[in-house]
Amino acid sequence: MEKSSQIGAPHPDPSQLRRWTIIDLLRRYGTDAAAVGHAFSSAHGLQTSDLQALVAIMSAEGQGAPLSPKDLRHIIGLSSGGTSYVIDRLETAGHILRERSGDDRRVVHLRFTEHGMATGLAFFGPLGARTEEVIDQFDDDELDIVVRFLTGAAASMREHLDHLLSLGHH
Repeated sequence: MEKSSQIGAPHPDPSQLRRWTIIDLLRRYGTDAAAVGHAFSSAHGLQTSDLQALVAIMSAEGQGAPLSPKDLRHIIGLSSGGTSYVIDRLETAGHILRERSGDDRRVVHLRFTEHGMATGLAFFGPLGARTEEVIDQFDDDELDIVVRFLTGAAASMREHLDHLLSLGHH
C-alpha cells in the first residue's frame, strides 16, 4: 500500500482509505477500552487480570455457559495458581462466587454476585447507554453485518493473543 505524505495515513485510494480507517478506529477503540478498564480497576483496587476475569465470567454467564476455574485459566492465560489467586481476590471483594454444579458437585462454576453486578453497572452503565444509542442508529440488516465483522475481528484478536501466550508472552 502506497503511503501519502501524512504519517500513517494510506494513499487516498477510497478502498485502501476505508480499510485504514477501520483498522485505525479499532486501534483507538482498543486503546480507549483499555483506559476505561484501567480506570475501573483503579477505582476498585483491581488488577488487570482481575478485570479480564470479570469480563470473561460476565460474558460466559450472558451466553448461558458459566466458566469453571479451568476455563477461566485458559481465557486469561495465567497458571493454575495465578488463576486461583485472581478468583480468591474477586471472591473476597464480593464480585464473584464459586457455585457447585447441581449435576456434578465436583464441578465448580464462577458466577457474578449481585454486588459484583451492581458495581459493574454503576461504572459501565453510562457506557452501555451510549452504546445502545449508537446501536439504535442501525437497522437489523446493518447490525447483522456489524456482528459478522466484530465476530471475525474478535476471533482474529483472540487467535493472535493465544499465539502470543503460547510463546510465553503474558
